[in-house]
Amino acid sequence: MGYYISPRFLDKLSVHITKNYLNLPNVKVPLILGIHGRKGEGKTFQCELVFERMGVEVIHISAGELESPDAGDPARLLRLRYREANEVTKVRGKMAAIMINDIDAGAGRVDEYTQYTVNTQLVNATLMNIADNPTNVQLPGSYDDTPLRRIPIIVTGNDFSTLYAPMIRDGRMEKFFWEPDQNDRIGIVSGIFEVDDVNRDDIIRLVETFPDQAIDFYSALRSRLYDEQVRNFIQDVGLERISNRVVNPKDPLPEFRKPDFSLSHLIEVGEQMVREQQRIQELRLSEEYNKSLFRSRKLGEMAVNQPAPGQVSGTGLRHEHSAEGYRAPGSGAMAGAGSTTAKVPPREFFRSYESAFPNGQTSDRPSPPTSSTPSTPSTSYPGQPSSTTLTPEMVMEVNRILNQGHRLGIEFVDGRRFRTGSWTSYGTYEGNGAAAIAALEACLSDHANDYVRLVSVNPKDRRRMVETIIHRP
Repeated sequence: MGYYISPRFLDKLSVHITKNYLNLPNVKVPLILGIHGRKGEGKTFQCELVFERMGVEVIHISAGELESPDAGDPARLLRLRYREANEVTKVRGKMAAIMINDIDAGAGRVDEYTQYTVNTQLVNATLMNIADNPTNVQLPGSYDDTPLRRIPIIVTGNDFSTLYAPMIRDGRMEKFFWEPDQNDRIGIVSGIFEVDDVNRDDIIRLVETFPDQAIDFYSALRSRLYDEQVRNFIQDVGLERISNRVVNPKDPLPEFRKPDFSLSHLIEVGEQMVREQQRIQELRLSEEYNKSLFRSRKLGEMAVNQPAPGQVSGTGLRHEHSAEGYRAPGSGAMAGAGSTTAKVPPREFFRSYESAFPNGQTSDRPSPPTSSTPSTPSTSYPGQPSSTTLTPEMVMEVNRILNQGHRLGIEFVDGRRFRTGSWTSYGTYEGNGAAAIAALEACLSDHANDYVRLVSVNPKDRRRMVETIIHRP
């Protein structure tokens, strides 16, 4: 099968590799070439084709190897592989290169919640050091003053903006944005279907029918055409015997005939694949499953970023996000030293809650109290004793959750895990106000130096309705 190599890709990669092996006078040559672009456009495969054509020996490093339970191991691995590549050039007398696939997945920070470890920091520092001193790369604990040959480093990724900015600056990394044009796409797809004798005009029509699809779409499309024959093979053999027939076959495996590669059939199967892609985009189940996590983080950020309300009388605990103690954004802001925070009525609390999630309106969001609902809940619950250690606001919040028929959850977290939203459950209670009050008193006593919150859970679908921080250290 003759695969297509883009002339632009071949030119960029061959020039970068060759330039690093030449001794250009007074020229600062970047050691790293960063190839970035959207997913599935064949960045890695194009690199492999160029390496094979140039006869370059490649030392591969996975992005997963850039992290380890032991601090310093990934940085040492980078230095070790670099010196191994030098040995390849000496022993075999051929060009060598180091390739790191999907570096943004191993060393990038997607958002503020992505963990930034010591190894991530050391990997960035090591790559910068190698790029600045490519002929003097030492292993920890040893020193060899023999100059090394420059070994070009090729990295691929989707979004280099997530990487450490000093590492990707000009002089250390040369950037190449790979986006195949129409001629490249037609050439690559023609190579995929070359052994199938698909007409070039049909290839052009196929590419024009799916202009927004990545290159890997057409490779998956070709594989999908064999599904019907594989399905018939499973039915003929039997689902119970297919394992022995394929893994340890006594008879040779069957040869599958050439499927229908007509343009109409290709487009039909391609449209089925596009519909599957659209279903994923429409469902967005991860957003549904992570609503509680998002809401916890949002409320936690509001609690940290806003000035804390005044202390509640009696216990010295701070009431953060209850219907009576919540301070709406922009209301009751501190005007100066000695200014106080105004209490917000329950209806205003829910308006403030809605404003905190302007784009996340869902059916599980709490509804504002109607006119038939008393604005001030009672401080007692049937069979519930009065509390001498909890504030009236805390008792009101417990009663409000239980009166709605919801399940009450009590959770706590220490200061270090508060920003990541890693809360721990203390217990859940439903219908028994006395037990809930007693448990809350015990939790506040046991975790006086931690954050404590109340969670209202709808028992029908187990959705979290409201999360109220009632105590912070």
